[in-house]
This record gives sequence, C-alpha cells and structure tokens, in this order.
Amino acid sequence: MIRIVALLALLTTTARAEMQSPDALLRDHLWRQVQTLEPGQRPRVGLVLSAGSVRGLAHIGVIHVLHDAGFPIDIVAGTSMGAVIGSFFSGGYSMEKMWSVGAKMRMNSGNNFSKIRLISLILNDQLLSSAPLEKLLNDGLGDRRFDQLDKPFACVAMDISTGEKIIFRDGPLAPAVRASMNMPGIFKPVLYRHRYLVDGGVVDYVPVDAAKLLGAEWILASVTEGDYSNDTPTNVLGALEQVIDIRGAILSRQQRREADYLIEPEVGKIAYYDVSRSVEVMERGMRAARKQLQGAKDNYILRSLPGLWSHWKPKQ
Repeated sequence: MIRIVALLALLTTTARAEMQSPDALLRDHLWRQVQTLEPGQRPRVGLVLSAGSVRGLAHIGVIHVLHDAGFPIDIVAGTSMGAVIGSFFSGGYSMEKMWSVGAKMRMNSGNNFSKIRLISLILNDQLLSSAPLEKLLNDGLGDRRFDQLDKPFACVAMDISTGEKIIFRDGPLAPAVRASMNMPGIFKPVLYRHRYLVDGGVVDYVPVDAAKLLGAEWILASVTEGDYSNDTPTNVLGALEQVIDIRGAILSRQQRREADYLIEPEVGKIAYYDVSRSVEVMERGMRAARKQLQGAKDNYILRSLPGLWSHWKPKQ
C-alpha cells in the first residue's frame, strides 16, 4: 500500500513537472540555487518600505508573501508606516503577529488616527497626541536597540528646523521609529537627540539610500503612494490629504528609479487615515506581491548569476 501511494505521488509530481515549460523549470532550478547562496555570494537584498500611513499596512501583506516564498531579505529600511512595519519585521515578529497588529488598527478605528479626530484637529487648531502610537511601539519594541534586531534596519525622519534628512541606524529603536512616523501638521514634533523631528516621508518617501547605507546591493521596494488623479478637494481635510499625496508622489517618482524592483499594491484611493480598511489594505499587499513575485525572482536571479557561476565552477 505504501509503495502504491509513493508511486502515485511520484507520478503526480512528474505530471506537474511535464506541464511546466522548460523556461519555468530552469527558473525554478536557478531560484532554488540562489536560495542556497550566502550574502556575499549573492547580492545583499534590501527591502525598502515606503511611507503611506494606513496604506503602508500593505507592506505586511507584501512581507507575508516574500516570507512564504523564501525570498532572501538581508536588510530593511522604512519611512513612516514603513518604519513601523520594518522595525517589527526586523525585530523577528512572526507573520501572524504582524497581521494581528494591522488588524487591531481596524478594531481600534476610534483612535486618534481617524477622520473625526482629524476634523477636530482642524477646528481646534491643536496637534494630536501621539500616545496611542507610542504605546504600540513601546509594547512591540520595548527598550530594544538597532543592534539587537535580527536584521540590519534603518528608518528616516526630518529635522523640522533645518529640513535635514536624518537616517537612524543605531541607538534606541522605539523613539527613532516614533519620529519617522510623525506626520507634520497632525502630530507634535518629536524631540529626540536635540532635534525636533517629523515624518521621514516628507523628505524620503522610498528610502533606498538608507538601505544602501547599510550595505544593500539589490533593492526590492514596496511602494504605497496615494492616487490623487482626477480628484478635486472639496474641504480642508481633503486638501490636506491631497497635498500629502502629491508630495509623496513627487518624491516617489525620483526615488523609485533607484530600486531594482518594485511591488506596488493598489491602495492609492484609500484615505491615509482610514484604519477601518486596514485588513483590506494588507490583503491588497498580498495580491500585489503574488502578482509580481516571479518578476522579482527573475530579476534577482539575473543579478545573482555571477555568484551562481563561481559557486558551481570546480575549484582549481
């Protein structure tokens, strides 16, 4: 009986292999070989996570697909929501725990980051408290430091006094991530290292340079910019969102050229404050990553061929 089951399994595997084209079989073989290489034998992969506020939760779905596919990720860099997600991933959060963090944002849709609270901000001329975000980061990251993470990680903020871009890659983690996720005009500037800091997305929407600073040699970027096309704001909140989206799009166009491959979840029409759609956003991230996964693999295989050749060739 065992032999019969084993024979059926073998025949099924053979049939599936026969249905694959020679090109697909070769790609699969090369990919398995790439996965066996150590950094240095292959280009170091930098995963770059863009800004995007609630839209940035799509990064969770993207990471989930990359993780399941065994895509090597050596370095992580993020801005704003990308910094939050990137810090959790670099810190060893499981896929289930990261998904839970995003889902809880939907359940807590009455928190400070909601449309009602933003309207209140405009009417009262007062910046919002960052206490809920600080609690999220402190609960998730505690007193960990950058050098205690599973993967090298960097995040970006801006000095509101000088306009200078600040790249954090050492020291305490939570305050650096907090500064990176600090939307100007919404939250109070964060005082850290003698600087008043605001959201890194203002100066570096897709922080490719931060990943390269850590040694990344091949960049895979997840980009979640807003889509402001054909939209005319009819109120103050809409105008604020439009300005944020336009600024992000301008920066993104410049910085995305520096990435080797892009994954772009379709989240542009989702408001940056709409936490009620957080699960939908993560699911859209998964769909985009699945759709573009093979292209990312093919691109990375081509960049890894020199390492594969030196790995295969016989030693003299």
